[in-house]
Amino acid sequence: VQLQASGGGLVQTGGSLTLSCAASRRTVSNNAMAWFRQAPGKEREFVAGISWNGGNTLYADSVKGRFTISRAYAANTMYLKMDSLKPEDTAVYYCAAGRRSIASSADTEYTSWGQGTLVTVSS
Repeated sequence: VQLQASGGGLVQTGGSLTLSCAASRRTVSNNAMAWFRQAPGKEREFVAGISWNGGNTLYADSVKGRFTISRAYAANTMYLKMDSLKPEDTAVYYCAAGRRSIASSADTEYTSWGQGTLVTVSS
């Protein structure tokens, strides 16, 4: 499965961005998907995950209440709406498709990864 992430860019503190992740095949429609991010000099971390049908979502504490994950089942696309962005949200954001139908925060549960899109939040 190929995943294509897009939508990153430069935004000021307090601004918003929406990331998209398009999957190449419908097989991901039965799998959980998630967003991870990696800031310069830091390890990759979980941001948000969504179950196969969008019925369950999972968020890192650092983004809860500011980010919203969703997916368009028919379009095989996942989104991450990011509001109230902070400089500490600056990172390369990666989308991933999981081996199971329920989202997990563990990166070992994800078998397909997109190339990443850079989000830069200026102070």
